[in-house]
Amino acid sequence: MTFASAGCYHAMVTTGLTPSTVVIDQPFASGWVYGLVPPKTVETAAGCPDGIAMVETELSFVNQLVSFLTFGIYTPMHIKVTCAMARSASIESTGSDITIAGSAAPDEVISGFEMAADRAVETGTPVYVRFETAVSD
Repeated sequence: MTFASAGCYHAMVTTGLTPSTVVIDQPFASGWVYGLVPPKTVETAAGCPDGIAMVETELSFVNQLVSFLTFGIYTPMHIKVTCAMARSASIESTGSDITIAGSAAPDEVISGFEMAADRAVETGTPVYVRFETAVSD
């Protein structure tokens, strides 16, 4: 009697985003007819608001055993989705930022942007224009 190979199938797709500790794990995602009818798509929008870092699919020994016992009609698959960490944008100050008062007149705003453009050309570095907002009690 010949026994089929009991090796496990494992595939991993990474997106390049930093993984978080949030994992969506489905050890028995239902597939049918030797995998010709794949499992439903894993809904990650609510669980991974910052995107996906990695998706792993696997046919473990137990998954393959169940498939064998059902003559391939039911073919479960282990799916594991690792969510990405929240990304944050930060702007490092170059020390040559231009600050414009929130109550500035239109000609003062234009002048501020012109100064920023001139300084950026002179220094070859970015110059950020920031608007101050008045804080009221």
